[in-house]
Amino acid sequence: MFGCSDDAAPARLDRATTAHEASAARRRELAAADGIDGESLAQHYDVWRSGDDPLASTPDASPPGEASSTSAPVPLGREHRIPSDAQTVVQGLFDPGRPPLATIDSGDVIVYENTWTHFLNRLQPGVGAAELSALRRENPGRGVHSIIGPIAVRGAMPGDVLQLRMLRLETIDFGANFHNDGALGTGVLHDEFEAGRVRYFEIDPHDAFVAFNDRIRLALRPFQGTLGVAPPGDTAVSSVAPGAFGGNIDLRELTVGASLFVPVFHPGGLIFTGDSHALQGDGEVNITAIETAMREARVQVILHQQVDWSWPFAETSTHWIALGSDANLHEALRIALRQTIAFLQRRAQLSRDDAYSLASLAVDFRFTQIVNVAAGVHAMIPKAIFAPDYRRTIAIA
Repeated sequence: MFGCSDDAAPARLDRATTAHEASAARRRELAAADGIDGESLAQHYDVWRSGDDPLASTPDASPPGEASSTSAPVPLGREHRIPSDAQTVVQGLFDPGRPPLATIDSGDVIVYENTWTHFLNRLQPGVGAAELSALRRENPGRGVHSIIGPIAVRGAMPGDVLQLRMLRLETIDFGANFHNDGALGTGVLHDEFEAGRVRYFEIDPHDAFVAFNDRIRLALRPFQGTLGVAPPGDTAVSSVAPGAFGGNIDLRELTVGASLFVPVFHPGGLIFTGDSHALQGDGEVNITAIETAMREARVQVILHQQVDWSWPFAETSTHWIALGSDANLHEALRIALRQTIAFLQRRAQLSRDDAYSLASLAVDFRFTQIVNVAAGVHAMIPKAIFAPDYRRTIAIA
């Protein structure tokens, strides 16, 4: 589980399962360390919390010593603090024409401070469903998201890939799940839910769960729903639909320790983010997760030159993840499948036929979301199927 010597591992495991280390905030910080397998830590914590053997194996755990990313690590560089205010945030647009808020170097860390909720921070407890629907109608051609950016990366050029590595994600103390009135046509069953509804949740970012009710608890898994770079072309686009540039991908695996790899289309890359989530299920079927904001989102940016992927990938300690999106769900699946086959060919050195076969036998294809104009599909490529020495030769970039 820990990327340390065998002698150090028991001491670290003991520390990780004390009452002090067992806080959710501390576990998330541990999980972001290069030498620690974040998902395995979480799994072992759950076993320990249940009273069973904390060293018990779990089917999804990575082998000992595996870091979250198989790409070469880059030391943490300078920190660049980006607050959310009227100069740094716009509603619902990825705009390549906006001047960069900062220009950073590969390895540097962006610290997004006190981000805003939807509608330029107007999503607040007490705001009702009718007002939220009205805000949606008042902003045609724009998403609901409060989009921060862009941030330029020195030396990034088309044909390169930016790795956005999640180091810390701490939410504010509330969030909301809502669906709009049926007339807006949002959500999978908009025709069956005529009236809109919003429900607010209390969030303790230091706890591991959000209470749905007094008998249902949901695991807190913060991530940025919208993350990517300036899209191709010179025209601003709505933040609603994801694409090859990333954007509103709503990939719930992008928690602390995970990375998003996104292709560059403009000099500098031009990174945008927003749409903070406390947790979400695959599909996001009523149109929202638990929508929130971040007290702090800390992201390391790593430039990989001339990697030349045409669609985003993600990576956790247990999976490589190929993404696809399209207005047609079947085409989104085909894109994700083609990217999976290309990854297995280029990185695992399989023939195209063997890659197609392995994708059918071992890769899970899931709906990322199906409510954002362009539906998303992500392919979960498990690292555990590859022999350890083989696995260490495979990387997205």
